[in-house]
Amino acid sequence: MSRSNTATLRRLDYPIATIHGPDGGYRLGAGKTLPPLQFDHDQALAIAVALQTAPSTMFGLGDDAARALATLHRVMPPTLRAAMESLRLTRLQNYWEFPAPPIDPAALTTVGTAVRHRHVLVTEMLRPDGTRPEPGDPDFLPAHRIEPHHLVVWAARWYLVAYDLTDRRWRVHRVDRLHPRPTTQHFSARALPDDNLAHFVMSTHDRGDTPAAWPCTGTARLNLPAHVVAQWAPGGSVVEYLDTEHCRLTLGAWSWAGIAGILATFDTELSELHPPELVHACHRLVHRWGGIAHPLGPSPE
Repeated sequence: MSRSNTATLRRLDYPIATIHGPDGGYRLGAGKTLPPLQFDHDQALAIAVALQTAPSTMFGLGDDAARALATLHRVMPPTLRAAMESLRLTRLQNYWEFPAPPIDPAALTTVGTAVRHRHVLVTEMLRPDGTRPEPGDPDFLPAHRIEPHHLVVWAARWYLVAYDLTDRRWRVHRVDRLHPRPTTQHFSARALPDDNLAHFVMSTHDRGDTPAAWPCTGTARLNLPAHVVAQWAPGGSVVEYLDTEHCRLTLGAWSWAGIAGILATFDTELSELHPPELVHACHRLVHRWGGIAHPLGPSPE
């Protein structure tokens, strides 16, 4: 290492130790402060995602993560700053933070960039396993042109609020279920479907959710509207609209009793439970709970 290079590194606050002797020279050491860092595009994407989603997985990090993101934003060169800005998102809290499938960083970058620049996307729907159905397959859907407006993270899943130019209506898409293709067609901002995007995403039942992989999966008809159940259902569950006052919920858990317990949290009438193992689990819980002694005597009707 030359003296000029050593001087440059020291000006940048990198600690350089001088080693004396026949085998001496210069050695990059550990310092007390963080020296300037360099990130490529993928690293900038990882940092933007990590700093914005960390507060949803660990308490007390919200302010620190926001300050760290702002600090990095100020020192980033324009190209990397654009990559980070493309992933500005809304993060929502959910009481059931079940694991979510991994998301393709390339797809996330494509969607985030289109949101930032207001460019129309051409999207195709993927199967839950991430494969693309071919024309003629039962689950094949033609490509749609959409106006991507906002990214939202909820229940560890990434959602896109977009206006569908094909269906002429607002939609909520699971980003991991999209195969997006960028265009250079610009669109103008529309009046959003709800002043509260969090409420819009949480209360939209047809947002592309699919049942997560669990040892047990069951369904039940609930005497509640779909938009209410969708707001409180676990991540990785599916809410099907039946009519204005009823919906069907499909969800998974580690046991049949686990599913029965989650259904009980909705505090409503249940019917059409499947499979039989779920029905048996509900009966067992009723028997078990019915035997719990009330500390103050019989409860009032």
